This record gives sequence, structure tokens and C-alpha cells, in this order.
Amino acid sequence: MTLSFAEASAEGQTNQQPNPQIEVGIIMGSDSDLPTMMDAIAICEDFEVAYEVAIVSAHRTPQTMITYAETAHMRGLKVIIAGAGGAAHLPGMVAALSPLPVIGVPIKTSTLSGVDSLYSIVQMPSGIPVATVAIGNAQNAGLLAVQMLGAHSPDLLEKVLSYREQLKKMVSDKQMQLEKLGARQYLKQMINT
Repeated sequence: MTLSFAEASAEGQTNQQPNPQIEVGIIMGSDSDLPTMMDAIAICEDFEVAYEVAIVSAHRTPQTMITYAETAHMRGLKVIIAGAGGAAHLPGMVAALSPLPVIGVPIKTSTLSGVDSLYSIVQMPSGIPVATVAIGNAQNAGLLAVQMLGAHSPDLLEKVLSYREQLKKMVSDKQMQLEKLGARQYLKQMINT
């Protein structure tokens, strides 16, 4: 039986067998980040990509963060999505410790609306990249992870292409509705929905 990261950590087992089913690690610095990170979880579920979720604080549990980052590829993960707010060191530190691609999600904060998080994550030194999405946009982080995995999975790539077609249809349907109703009535309908 393969243990989740949390179970393995609780039992002090860091050299567990890889789990080829789990491809995406979704981590966050605090449980307060979970509402934002749920969008990445939803994308993984929509595309049927197996994932694990963990609270891994760069500041409060640095040893856990180090263990997570250093063992992620050994546990079968292919990409890590890391959400953090404020100082937001988690994505960069995980990228420094792991050979896997890391996608950083800046979490909106009450003090600077997430701009502090964005600057912290996006300003990485040469040689340690972190792909960074917009503030609070864990959905795009999930989509980017799925696209990375799709580069090596024809079935998953087909799902990405289908998703893109759905987006095109959605925009086309909205345009037809706008033409039919006119701008004022369309806006009124948007507000009431």
C-alpha cells in the first residue's frame, strides 16, 4: 500500500514507493489558502488527474517542506502547484529543492491584495524557475499542470483540446446572445443571473 505524503510523514517514512497514479502535488502554506486552491483541485478532478493535497508551510514547518520537495519526484509526482500568501516563499523554496516543475499561485492577502505574494513568487533567480499564475488563479495553475502532463499523454491532451473547444463555444454562444438581446438587455440579464 502506498501512503499519502501526510501518512508517510506522520509515520516517519520518507522513502516510500512511488505512486504512479498521483501526478500532481497541490500544496499550500496554510489552510486559509485552501478556498483558493480548491480551483486547482477541481481542475484535476475534471480532467481525471490524480493529485494529493498537503499543508506545507515554508516558515512553520520548514523540515516538512524540505522533505516534501526532495521526495516528490521519488513518490511519482510530475508537477507541484504551490499556493502561498504574504511572504509567499513556499513555491520558490520547493522549486529550489525539487527537480519537478513548480507552479506558484499567489494568494490574495488583506494587506496588499496579493501583490506582495505575486512579487515574491515571480521574482526567482536565474536557474530556479517557478511558473507563476495571476493572483488567486489556481484554476490556471491546475490547467497548466494538466497541459504539462498532456504533453506526454495523448488521452489527456485530447481532453485539453476538448476543453478549449468548450471555451470557444461558450464565447460564441455569449456573442450570439449579445447580438440577439442588445448590450443593455444582455447586461441586465448578466446582473440578474
